[in-house]
Amino acid sequence: MNAGEQLSLWGLIQNASLLVQLVMLLLLLASVVSWVMIVQRGFYLSRAKSALSGFERRFWSGADLNQLFREGNARAEKGRVHGLESIFRAGFTEFTRLRQQGRSGPEAVMDGSERAMRVAMSREQERLEMNLPFLASVGSVSPYIGLFGTVWGIMNSFRGLATMHQATIATVAPGISEALVATAMGLFAAIPAVLAYNRYAAKAEWLLSSYETFAEEFSSILHRKVHSS
Repeated sequence: MNAGEQLSLWGLIQNASLLVQLVMLLLLLASVVSWVMIVQRGFYLSRAKSALSGFERRFWSGADLNQLFREGNARAEKGRVHGLESIFRAGFTEFTRLRQQGRSGPEAVMDGSERAMRVAMSREQERLEMNLPFLASVGSVSPYIGLFGTVWGIMNSFRGLATMHQATIATVAPGISEALVATAMGLFAAIPAVLAYNRYAAKAEWLLSSYETFAEEFSSILHRKVHSS
């Protein structure tokens, strides 16, 4: 293998020590998995935002609550109701059930409805934040894993230099370059994961805040409804 091939990216990876190669493989897998999650989370949060806007538009258009509830029955049976509509359906289902029983007072009806919406909101929060802890872990840990591979590779390079009578840049460069590839791969895995985590965490927080605002407004509507009947 000539000097050019030896200093190529594939040559550096191929000539690295076994431990450094394992570090590179681990970082490559982390990068691939994080990119899959980045794309999946991006689509999911975009759909959640669109669903939020669509349901708010229908809800505040003055539609009857019973009609709005019936419109979602077919989607609910197929498990396709998420986000704001899921919170609405949980609160309205419990509200209707308690009123039909006739044994609960207005405050008990409201407590049950609000509790059902809080449970639904917790489920939605889990869906919104799914995979975000993994992206945070990749973003924070990958540089250190890459640095470990670099340190190990440089140690091996200097250990090899100890057996040489005369060390030159040509003899040192390949070993150090191999080691630095691990750091580069660590950054390659970490940077997208950190950027995606920050963006998606902010978007999830905004959606949750919108859900909480809607739940409070819907509770006010139900409160007026239960006290006016």
